[in-house]
Amino acid sequence: MNRGWLLRFENLVQLRGACWHALSSRRACGAQWKPVELSAHPMGSLPLHPQLWPEHRLISAALSQCRHLATKEETKKKKKKISLTRGEVEIRQKMTVEELAQAMGKDIDHIYEALLYSDINLDSVEPDSILHEDHIKMIVQKSGMKYKSAKLKEEKERKNTDAVKRQVVSYLAVLTPRPPVVTILGHVDHGKTTLLDSLRKTQVASMEAGGITQHIGAFIVHMPSGEKITFLDTPGHAAFSAMRARGTNVTDIVILVVAAEDGVMQQTIESIQHAKNAGVPLILAINKCDKPEADPERVKKELLAHDVVCEEFGGDVQAVNISALKGENLMVLAEATVALAEMLELKADATGLVEGTVIESRKDRGKGPLTTAIIQRGTLRKGCVLVAGKTWAKVRFLFDENGKAVDAASPGIPVEIMGWKESPSAGDEILEVESEQRAQEVVAWRTYVEQQEKMKKDLEVIEAKQKEHRLEYEKKQQKLAHLTWRQRKAVLYKANKHQMFSRPKERTEMDENTLSLIVKGDVDGSVEAILNILDSYDCEDECKLDIVDFGMGDISENDISLAEAFNGVIFGFGVKANESIKKLADKKGIKIKLHNIIYKLIEDLKDELNSRLPPAVVETTIGEASVLDTFSVTVGKNKIPVAGCRVHKGLLDRKMKFKLIRNRDVIWKGCLSSLKHHKDDVQVIKTGMDCGLSLDKNLEFSIGDEIICYEEKEVQQTTSWDPGF
Repeated sequence: MNRGWLLRFENLVQLRGACWHALSSRRACGAQWKPVELSAHPMGSLPLHPQLWPEHRLISAALSQCRHLATKEETKKKKKKISLTRGEVEIRQKMTVEELAQAMGKDIDHIYEALLYSDINLDSVEPDSILHEDHIKMIVQKSGMKYKSAKLKEEKERKNTDAVKRQVVSYLAVLTPRPPVVTILGHVDHGKTTLLDSLRKTQVASMEAGGITQHIGAFIVHMPSGEKITFLDTPGHAAFSAMRARGTNVTDIVILVVAAEDGVMQQTIESIQHAKNAGVPLILAINKCDKPEADPERVKKELLAHDVVCEEFGGDVQAVNISALKGENLMVLAEATVALAEMLELKADATGLVEGTVIESRKDRGKGPLTTAIIQRGTLRKGCVLVAGKTWAKVRFLFDENGKAVDAASPGIPVEIMGWKESPSAGDEILEVESEQRAQEVVAWRTYVEQQEKMKKDLEVIEAKQKEHRLEYEKKQQKLAHLTWRQRKAVLYKANKHQMFSRPKERTEMDENTLSLIVKGDVDGSVEAILNILDSYDCEDECKLDIVDFGMGDISENDISLAEAFNGVIFGFGVKANESIKKLADKKGIKIKLHNIIYKLIEDLKDELNSRLPPAVVETTIGEASVLDTFSVTVGKNKIPVAGCRVHKGLLDRKMKFKLIRNRDVIWKGCLSSLKHHKDDVQVIKTGMDCGLSLDKNLEFSIGDEIICYEEKEVQQTTSWDPGF
């Protein structure tokens, strides 16, 4: 037995020596570490005699033991490191609720619960809400953790890569004459489109919905003398003020059309103001002079009040009496326009990079986004790369006002451009750039600038809200100043605890008293006009108006899905909905309202708002009676007051409701418990008859009280919103 133990001890000593010898030899040779698998035999089953063990097995066993020890050491170190950093949160400025929860390893509800101890109103806090640095530190400390500030990454100032206009050419050799851009302005239905129609000898007016222009039309008129005039026909309706302003900003001359029988109207005054703001000269066209009630002199005198002085009154405004419908004096008006253009000496640089302005934009199912533009500098050709707003285009095709393809467009010429990635907004400046890569740089820069401005505005709003909540918090703290800090925290926690559990995770239900809208238009200007009208909505207390989405193009499946999600209504202006879309909308119960005339769309919208309003209860008086005497009758053990009355108007019907008026104040409303004529119970008492009555409430009467019999009816309310026309 002792011999066996001695042998075993000897073997272990030899094994240790062999392991150290192998390891030291490997270090000396500098061999690369290659793990070797152990034998399938366990350590206990190895022979005890060392001379029978192969050297590689000894080395493998030793290395395996060393790896095992090394792994244990590493695990211990990792555990030590984790225990050191656990409970420490890396914070930075402008962290959102969600980001802080992730940094702390907690859920969002934990952050909300910690905020109960702060001055923040939880109703205004969302997962993406930015927290103030003081609140971030407070939340971390309340959670039993420590915080450390993250290293700030210095953001390099981004280089401005925007496209800008070229410098104005000072030498006249490059400048060539261009046709004048003339905008026709005036009140709705004063004959602007008919005037242009007569000049072009086409039927533009008959194509307009309701006989009124719905968006800007840009056309070229060729004069018999060879001159060209570019005309812009703008809408006169009140809803299209932005379009008229846009028309004057790109124009050289304004023709102000005033109907001889109507005189100066609301949009006439507005058009004069637009022309003055743009610094554009006026020509007065007094239309409908063929009518018997026409009075051109009255029109000229009315315009004096708005600083429009005609030549015959010593001013510089040319006045021409015309009849657009019969074509009278139209050439005189055109010649006056050409003469004024010659005086202005209109010239432009037709070389170099193109500059222009978007007059209108729309979406075509076959051609994609299209824009009507006026070229102001350079010559636009196929293949040009353009930038407008936050989109760009490589020009694929150019079309004139008749839809005919053209190869080029020089300054002063209206043209329709095809090839835009997205639809630019009407009024955007068009600039040509050198390449598509350059165009993408410009768009990226403009998008970045817009995002920065939005972030700045959002931050201002957040700071204002935080300041407001801080003031409220300080007022609450003053009320609790007499309590200890533990008592204060307990009171605040109990007061705010319900907010934690009632806070909705998602907004699944919309308010019944909300009208959600999806607005679709044929062109950008139409959508803009509708949105401008909706901006004037000021009856949120009656019914909330929520614009879910808006855009150009026909009604699509996406619009139906949005309307279904928000329980909304789709309003389309100048667009269509195919049969499959209509069937899908009927199946899902979605209303699609399509219009071609702006004021009819607004009327339909007001009807939809009215339908969302709760009915109003209206009282209709049926009869009136005066209390002449009072007495009481005994019923069982109770004394019931009775009024002796005389009906002096209408009738008293026991089925209806009654009210008691004393000194012009209503002191009771309800039903009668009894109505008698002499000793008989009756249902109705007519005018001039006496009666006795008692109420369903034990109330004493006074001589001179008034008894009113009335009927309640529910009447549909109408919105008090006035869109201005």
